[in-house]
Amino acid sequence: MKVGFLDVQGKTPKKVVSAPAHGGRRGSTMVAVFWLISVMALYIFTAIQLLDYEDRLVSGQVEGTRASQMAEMGVSVACNPVVERSDYLLLEQRFPGDVGFTATIESEGSRFNINSLLMNRGDGADPDKALLREMFVEWGAEDDFAQEVVDALVDWVDENELEELNGAEFPFYEGEGFLNRPYNRPFYSLDEMRLVRGMEDLERIYPGWREWFTIWSSGGLDVNEADPEKLARAAEVSIDDATSIRDRVLGPDMIRGTEDDQPFSNSREVLDLLGVPDIQRMIVEPRLTANDPTTRIESTGWSGLGGSQIKRRITLIVRNRTGRPSILERKVEQVP
Repeated sequence: MKVGFLDVQGKTPKKVVSAPAHGGRRGSTMVAVFWLISVMALYIFTAIQLLDYEDRLVSGQVEGTRASQMAEMGVSVACNPVVERSDYLLLEQRFPGDVGFTATIESEGSRFNINSLLMNRGDGADPDKALLREMFVEWGAEDDFAQEVVDALVDWVDENELEELNGAEFPFYEGEGFLNRPYNRPFYSLDEMRLVRGMEDLERIYPGWREWFTIWSSGGLDVNEADPEKLARAAEVSIDDATSIRDRVLGPDMIRGTEDDQPFSNSREVLDLLGVPDIQRMIVEPRLTANDPTTRIESTGWSGLGGSQIKRRITLIVRNRTGRPSILERKVEQVP
């Protein structure tokens, strides 16, 4: 824009050229620059976050692999037939680099074999429904519901289509949309038990039910390995009496697997010591055994310290660990 001014002496006006209007363009440029800086900052922040996530992911994978290797090492140590369950210096080890493992050796006979309880035994005896019903009631289930679950468990493993009084055969599961249930065979895993009618409700009542059962033991509950609560339930005696049996097995040092242990050679010795009458023995003796050859080995490997520590657990079920061992089951899991 040009503006003319009249000379003070009346001469011809002079033309004065004004400065170009660059102020608006400068403001737009600054806005664009700030916008680009914001975009670049967001990009850099996102890139840093992605790199941090990838770094933590890779680190977790590396630490998880190291933890798995430690768990495998623990299994190798625990499977050695010369290693005793009380050899804590061998079963609990820590190595440079914040890695290590903890392994345990237990008898699988310390749990009830659910298939042995549910199926007709070779002597023609019926399934031990009374033991299971009393067990479920003790866990907090109502009497009628406990009986329904027991009958449904029996129907699941028997080979016929005859329904127990409060059981569940094919018509029930068909109504629920399952055309291949019940399996009419022994349980192949404890997870299969959750498929039986009522077991999910029982799990809500007593979440720790898996600690009571196994499918791998030779049959009865091992009197040398069972905790007092299970032994009292199986032998139908008081907790105090069952605790006295456990204390005698452990010996003076009260540590399992040491030289002063005094294990029983058979279940009859335990029943004699408890003074179980003959009429009661007919019921409880088939539930018990001694020196079950099946072993549970659990090895937990870890890597790292504090909140960043990662753990892996390997569970191995072995028969005849000290002789010619055979692996019955192997399970690998992450530990929170």
